Amino acid sequence: MHELSIAHSLVELAMEAAENSGIKQVKALYLKLGALSGVVKEALEFSFDVVVQGTPLEGAKLIIEDVPVKVFCPDCQEARILPEPFPMRCPVCGTKTGQVLAGREMELYALEGGEENARDGVESSNCRNSSECSEEK
Repeated sequence: MHELSIAHSLVELAMEAAENSGIKQVKALYLKLGALSGVVKEALEFSFDVVVQGTPLEGAKLIIEDVPVKVFCPDCQEARILPEPFPMRCPVCGTKTGQVLAGREMELYALEGGEENARDGVESSNCRNSSECSEEK
């Protein structure tokens, strides 16, 4: 179950981003999770709840935004959201496509600070990718 190691990495990344941003209490982590990411959402949620215990993030919630698969249809010349990840066919004309535009991501994009942070004037931190989260000051 690689979701356990992913949850551990998310907690480490969030703790570092919170420290760099002056967030003393993290209320929630916001994650975009693509349908093709290879991560089982429920397993990640369970793993996060286990890994967060005994850390400065204990009590924080993991809020996961599901990202559907978006492909480019070469016949329609349009980006299309697939109702299901497979088959990789345009939902309008049925043309096969392998040009995936979205749906592979796993992106920690924001931290929400608790009330303790609001008293100090720090509300939240936006992390667009792992390098920004770790470098944000």
